[in-house]
Amino acid sequence: MSSVTKARSLDHLVLTVKDLDATVQFYASVLGMRHTSFHSTGSDRHALHFGNQKINLHVSGHEFEPKADKAQPGSGDLCFLVEDGVDSVLERLQAAGIAVLEGNKVVNRTGAQGKLRSVYVRDPDGNLIE
Repeated sequence: MSSVTKARSLDHLVLTVKDLDATVQFYASVLGMRHTSFHSTGSDRHALHFGNQKINLHVSGHEFEPKADKAQPGSGDLCFLVEDGVDSVLERLQAAGIAVLEGNKVVNRTGAQGKLRSVYVRDPDGNLIE
């Protein structure tokens, strides 16, 4: 089966959120993402940058077109690769009072490039963050 083209990387994804400020605070304080705002197509937009990617943020009920067919807060499941060891990440999450799922411990999983040691939390909208 031939394809129309071949994807080479992910540029950005969009999260629909209930509370922009709470989302920015979470991703900046937990994952070290950098918040930016920009003006595009007559509106102020917001994004979270990390590495060579970004997450565009749409506030629920005020999404930008075109948008996902059923855009809603809390439907995401995202896995991030981080610079620090996962054991120290777990300790810092616990110290910050952030609820860690899967028994409040590190678990073994499989990612796009092989085996991963992971911790799971939820962002303010309930998205699953690994």
